[in-house]
Amino acid sequence: MAASEPLIAARGDRDSISESQYDALLGQDHVEQSDEEVTDNKRQGLFAYLRTKDFWTILLLGQTLAILNTSSSTFTSLLEAQGTSIPAFQTFFNYALLNIVFTSFTIYKYGFKHWAQIARSDGWKYILFAFCDVEGNYFIVLAYRYTTILSAQLINFWAIVVVVILSFLTLHVRYHTMQILGISICIGGMGILLASDRITGSTSEGEALDPVKGDLFALLAATFYGFSNVVEEYFVSKRPVYEVIGQLSFWATIINGIQAFTLDRSSFETATWNRPVLLYLLGYTICLASFYTTAPLIYRLASAAFMNISMLTGNFWGVLIGVFVLKLQIHWLYPLAFVMILLGQFVYYLGPPRRDGSLGEARKPWLGRNQEQGVSGIFTARRRIVDRARDVVSADGLAG
Repeated sequence: MAASEPLIAARGDRDSISESQYDALLGQDHVEQSDEEVTDNKRQGLFAYLRTKDFWTILLLGQTLAILNTSSSTFTSLLEAQGTSIPAFQTFFNYALLNIVFTSFTIYKYGFKHWAQIARSDGWKYILFAFCDVEGNYFIVLAYRYTTILSAQLINFWAIVVVVILSFLTLHVRYHTMQILGISICIGGMGILLASDRITGSTSEGEALDPVKGDLFALLAATFYGFSNVVEEYFVSKRPVYEVIGQLSFWATIINGIQAFTLDRSSFETATWNRPVLLYLLGYTICLASFYTTAPLIYRLASAAFMNISMLTGNFWGVLIGVFVLKLQIHWLYPLAFVMILLGQFVYYLGPPRRDGSLGEARKPWLGRNQEQGVSGIFTARRRIVDRARDVVSADGLAG
């Protein structure tokens, strides 16, 4: 890119910052923070990030996603109780809704010609992404048919392992000691929660129909989820959210539609169809679509790893719903497990700032030292860098 070519357009399309100005202003070691902020972060040491608004934002986003995920699982259980088990067809409505909203908006922003060019040039990448996402949703529902919920939940820990390994190998993410310790504490908390389920017998559902097959399906689902999470974090760091969700849902609608027609046709014909079923499908679709819309925000501000450990509190929220709605009694280990999982999320972000003074995970290592390969969007480090550079340019202009 030539030095004179505008790199960043200011708000309202006024002023612009050339690439040479951008690099000169930021320098090799400058990220999204001022010198005063960097000094203050170093002074606060281990707890620096925990005192920021960003940390509490991602903590809230993580628990929101956990509640949405638990709610969608609850609606799935209600559908099965009505005699309606259509794992592929059930998620078709979610992808179709997302496709209508986000693909339409992408075409509005880009124009049909530009959208078609993206579909042709990058379509194969989004197809692989969509395939992993569709199969993750499909196999986890199948797993619950054949094995116990306890076994499926234990195997789902594999998704965290997949995310950490893939992020390390493909995105060059390096986890420090506190992050590994935080993940371990979260997993330990989930272990306590599952142990309390075993003690109280709340996971007892009779004999598993085919535990080996069910466990393999759960393992497949966790692997697909791990791949799709890491790929989505990569995509939303480089492209607008509406494009990524639009392309995901466009191709997923096709893949899921074909799979539903071939695999769920007999289940669809024998399923129960009444008003409660339609309401449960509507609730499931709204919760899952909300999950897909919110997830990119935590991928940008945090990471796929943190999103997955946030999901571990889902069981607690499910039980909490049961306590208030169904008047269920919970074992004393449940609150302990919940606190332990939350503690792990705090520990995950303990630690001094990086050498450049930055905190958290918003700055992605695969986007360059100043995030120049990333997109400037909500919750991205690039947006903060751009805003700070623009402020410097404005201040220089006023001084001149």
